[in-house]
Amino acid sequence: MNFFRTALLLAAMTALFMGIGFMIGGQSGMLIAFFVAAAMNVFSYWNSGKMVLSMHNAREVDAQTAPEFYNLVAELAARADLPMPRVFILDEDQPNAFATGRNPQNAAVAATRGLLQMMSREEIAGVMAHELAHVKHRDTLIMTVTATLAGAISMLANFAFFFGGSRDNNNPLGFVGVLLTMIVAPLAAMLVQMAISRTREYSADRMGAEICGQPLWLASALEKLEAGARRIPNPQAERNPATAHMFIVNPLSGQRMDNLFSTHPNTANRVAALEEFASEMGQGAGAALGRGGPVVGRGTGRGSVPRTGSAVRQGSRRRGPWG
Repeated sequence: MNFFRTALLLAAMTALFMGIGFMIGGQSGMLIAFFVAAAMNVFSYWNSGKMVLSMHNAREVDAQTAPEFYNLVAELAARADLPMPRVFILDEDQPNAFATGRNPQNAAVAATRGLLQMMSREEIAGVMAHELAHVKHRDTLIMTVTATLAGAISMLANFAFFFGGSRDNNNPLGFVGVLLTMIVAPLAAMLVQMAISRTREYSADRMGAEICGQPLWLASALEKLEAGARRIPNPQAERNPATAHMFIVNPLSGQRMDNLFSTHPNTANRVAALEEFASEMGQGAGAALGRGGPVVGRGTGRGSVPRTGSAVRQGSRRRGPWG
């Protein structure tokens, strides 16, 4: 099913490229767009994950440079029965995270500096378990390919402005076609992001709760993430809006309503679903993660992981390990 969804997306993106090429340059423009789209499909399949990490200036860490964070991801990956992914930190103050890679064997997870500063160890575990759920569901391929191609579609709108107005470009609609392309192409890029059903976030929330063993850890983290993303800008995400759908919460300013044009479900709805799942499991149903210090940097002295949902919700109001 995941292979079928990816193939369908690539076919739709190729058709969209060809349509925009036709609007800009007629049949010759459509033919050029076809070959460009085919080349980008191949390139994005193998390299889209690296490109997304590069767009956000991600810095890879390991057991020596960020031992607590790295070891936490390793423990969660083992619980999820996944290969160890590469681990990255984004130098952004906004709390957020995403996963990328074409398959579990080539996956990477990334968290912002802001997330590691603001969250407790339990909340970070919930967030990273959510990202590993995307890896386990193989959502990361379609997410990263979509990010790459949606950005390319937006660039075609700029090409339309510079190269679409000539009288000898065989554009059957003339300047009207150029204007339509400039308006429709960015909208189409946004719709492509939404082609990845928002239900995948609910599914990743649920599996992430199963991986870390405590739904309320992620519920508490989502509330902080929503508040942090609303008041703290993410300049790299604003410069690369085609990657917004990859993050656990929308990193862009505004656009946080659960409406037709949102790339993410409403956070309150996600929290409610996790709380319902927690009640199904029982407050103490989840297995706690290993005992230890903070996730990164100097510790706050917290040693044990709370074993009840209420304790997690109370403890989550403390500042994180980098605080």
